[in-house]
Amino acid sequence: MNKKYFFLSLLMLCVYSILAQEKKAGPIIADYGKVWQIQNQDYKIEKDAQLKVVFDIMNSPEDTSALNRSIETAARFLNMHAQSGVSKENMKVALVVHNKASKDIITNKAYKKRYGVDNPNAEMVQQLMDAGVEFLFCGQSSLSREFPIQETISGVQLSLSAMTALIQLQNNGYRLIKF
Repeated sequence: MNKKYFFLSLLMLCVYSILAQEKKAGPIIADYGKVWQIQNQDYKIEKDAQLKVVFDIMNSPEDTSALNRSIETAARFLNMHAQSGVSKENMKVALVVHNKASKDIITNKAYKKRYGVDNPNAEMVQQLMDAGVEFLFCGQSSLSREFPIQETISGVQLSLSAMTALIQLQNNGYRLIKF
């Protein structure tokens, strides 16, 4: 009888430990960018290395009330590495926004006027900018898609083009991440 309870307890402990793990946001971006913590990594993180990344953000969901998960990737990047011991000061993040994603960086007022709903990305974009993330908006997309810089969330920077911003950031040591 004792063996039966022992094995049942062991099984419950295993199930509990699997279910207890959950994705977490923070500590840099509190409301977005939930990630799994990975224990016992074979390929160790260089916690003192400077991580300079640029995300090429060109796609957006067709559903205008849906969050752009490509933008959220920057929040996941920051939170994942911070949770693993990389300091915020060692992470430099930029997003180059163009094409269909142009709409995702406009103000709630402009978004609501065009799509009838608040911009589902506005709060996330603001949290990212508050954490020091740069948003570079393609000037070519701004004009071709008719999203003037004046309609973008405060802090978005206008560039000549996405191509120019991507090249210059990579020349400055940023590594391109394209999802």
